[in-house]
Amino acid sequence: MEIIKLREEYIKLGQALKAAGLVGSGVDAKHVIEDGLVCVNGQKEYQRGKKLHAGDEVTFGGNTIKIEE
Repeated sequence: MEIIKLREEYIKLGQALKAAGLVGSGVDAKHVIEDGLVCVNGQKEYQRGKKLHAGDEVTFGGNTIKIEE
């Protein structure tokens, strides 16, 4: 499980995928999100700009990212 510490109130989904090293670029993040391959808190998410807050969990490709303060 990858943990991302927030520097601000939230991080956007595409940025979180890049920060965790699960995608190589924002374009890659856009494609995997639009293809329905990413879940936030167990629900498929299709918005790259989805705001993630402390306590949220993202899953993609067998990997989990936990957002913490």
